[in-house]
Amino acid sequence: MAPRSTLEHLFSCFDAMYQVLGASAPSLTDDACVVRTYETARAMGEVALAFRECLGEVTVGPFAPVRDALLAAVANDLSGAMALYCVATVVGPRVLVSLRDASELSEFDEAARVVLRGASETLVREMLAAAHVAHGAVVEDRHWQERARQLTGTLENSGYAESFGLSR
Repeated sequence: MAPRSTLEHLFSCFDAMYQVLGASAPSLTDDACVVRTYETARAMGEVALAFRECLGEVTVGPFAPVRDALLAAVANDLSGAMALYCVATVVGPRVLVSLRDASELSEFDEAARVVLRGASETLVREMLAAAHVAHGAVVEDRHWQERARQLTGTLENSGYAESFGLSR
């Protein structure tokens, strides 16, 4: 994948997280999850903006597998805990692997490398914060874990077992 295409792909992953989390936060029912979801959306939006500034005009939309996993998480649990779980353990790790693979596979200028490093650092920070809040949320739903596992299964069955499209 060419460096620009790689950066656009990563932009689309962060843009999907930004858009879905930001749009979903007002409808969530757990106050701690609402706050963390807004904060995570803002952080993902800042990363998406950094990619956009590095790339200039970007015509790609949000990456559908990321968008769809987060939308399913929100639909399955209006408290917000599953959306945060999805960021921490389903979507976030795959984006992180994609960031690592991109750094190893493509030749980037220094400005792009700064964006990639910042994206990785932000994503790890937000994954940890999301996991902390999701773990503390009280969800009284005996099918919650099953639906949470389905998020991973859906991505794995779609070919995204480890990352979102970049491989070594």
